[in-house]
Amino acid sequence: MLISPILEAEPDFDAESQSPESSENVIVLSTRVRLARNLNDHSFPGWSKPEQRKEVLEKCCLAIQKLSQMQGASTFYLEDLSPLERKILVERHLISRELAEADKTQGAGVVISKNQRCSIMINEEDHLRIQYISQGLEIENTWRVIDSIDNALEELVDYAFSEEYGYLTSCPTNVGTGMRASAMMHLPALVLDGHMDRVIRAVNQAGIAVRGLFGEGSEASGSIFQISNQQTLGVSEQEILQNLNKFLETIIQRERDVRQKLVEDEPAKLRDKIGRAYGIFKYAHFLSSNEAMNLLSLLRLAIDLGFILSSESLQKRMNQLLIESQPGHVQYAIKQHPPNSSKDHYRANYFRKQFEDLPCPNFDKLSL
Repeated sequence: MLISPILEAEPDFDAESQSPESSENVIVLSTRVRLARNLNDHSFPGWSKPEQRKEVLEKCCLAIQKLSQMQGASTFYLEDLSPLERKILVERHLISRELAEADKTQGAGVVISKNQRCSIMINEEDHLRIQYISQGLEIENTWRVIDSIDNALEELVDYAFSEEYGYLTSCPTNVGTGMRASAMMHLPALVLDGHMDRVIRAVNQAGIAVRGLFGEGSEASGSIFQISNQQTLGVSEQEILQNLNKFLETIIQRERDVRQKLVEDEPAKLRDKIGRAYGIFKYAHFLSSNEAMNLLSLLRLAIDLGFILSSESLQKRMNQLLIESQPGHVQYAIKQHPPNSSKDHYRANYFRKQFEDLPCPNFDKLSL
């Protein structure tokens, strides 16, 4: 499998300045900044002929490989990857679902940094989609790093840029800064209490988008939502980041408030939801991907509230299981270690093994 180096290495977040267990970071799982860029004097990907796409692919790959920030990176041409390999990269948020589509792989590629925090897609909707992901709530640091990568790349290739409009992109909604900043948020209390729809309506009216786990058109499996800016034209990068951060802080506080409300007003509901999740992981023999994600969400909530004794290794395991429970990763595991079982059967067996030593929830702080 060509992407074996990606599967064999876990994303490296050791350099993060904040602890993953800080009060914000139990709710904000990760921060991402993505930049859309195109090359000057080249047709945008949607209008390009196959030979033009391949020319852009080679030019961009050569430039990216010269960046100090991308030393040791892995380069993949999408047409060389199997559907399963592309699916796994989508599940790891290293490429988009659009880039993984079979009819878009010709002349398309991706360069992934050694620590898997930076990936640069080539010939998706734009010539370049540069993204950088940090653990927890790290908006300013994430912007600082991706800005340095973008500046270094701009020294090597000529970007399509207008003094009047800013960076030119295939979709008008990205013109200007070409930037999408987002946070991946775990909001189980808002979902359990039925307040999430109200939050979505409120932030949408303020120009903030709320999407599912894999962006536009995807479901919010595991109570995980992407919160991002929508406006890119007529505002600066700093204005986008400050506005997004303001709304993230509001949502974080709302989630905290509802968690406390559930503990105080609906302890039986919490005990039931968390207890069922614990029992299913311990004893189930069939688990769908969506069910596993939703149950993991409840166990994460139990850990955050102190009902399950936490440790650094348990937090790391929970993050890894969010990835490994998804269909592509399970399919890969079955092919590597063929059991006589379906994906749902394998997933349940795998979780039982992973949670053999999981402490039983302690609900002493909940009233009977």
